[in-house]
Amino acid sequence: MAKSPDKPEQEAEVPAPGGQSAPPAAQQQQQQRVQVQIDDSKVIAAYANFCRVTGTPEELIIDFGLNPQPFGVPTEPIPVNQRIITNFYTAKRMLHALTLTVQRHEATFGVLETDVQKRVMPGVMAQAQAARQAAPPPQQ
Repeated sequence: MAKSPDKPEQEAEVPAPGGQSAPPAAQQQQQQRVQVQIDDSKVIAAYANFCRVTGTPEELIIDFGLNPQPFGVPTEPIPVNQRIITNFYTAKRMLHALTLTVQRHEATFGVLETDVQKRVMPGVMAQAQAARQAAPPPQQ
């Protein structure tokens, strides 16, 4: 395994395989984390602000792309530049890792608002709501 000259070798923690029927001493040993060495010297990094998840009974397909119009409904097709195809076991491990990571981030920095309209224009939305409440009711 080659090391990148400008980057140290990365390590990832993965749970050791285990079963419910193992003796208690074996369960404790299996619950320990195994260090797996990662070589990211040839990684290609890309940014995405859009993802689509589809799949088959055997595989999960995750497409990533860049939405040039992040507000409202896009008027042009979103170009998908990256696709990851994985099995559901790996997807479940990824879900767990992402859940823990987002929980730690929110514990440090606050809750992440996923509704773009609420996140980008909270002041404008509050002003519009206040204006609607202050306006006289329409006459019939």
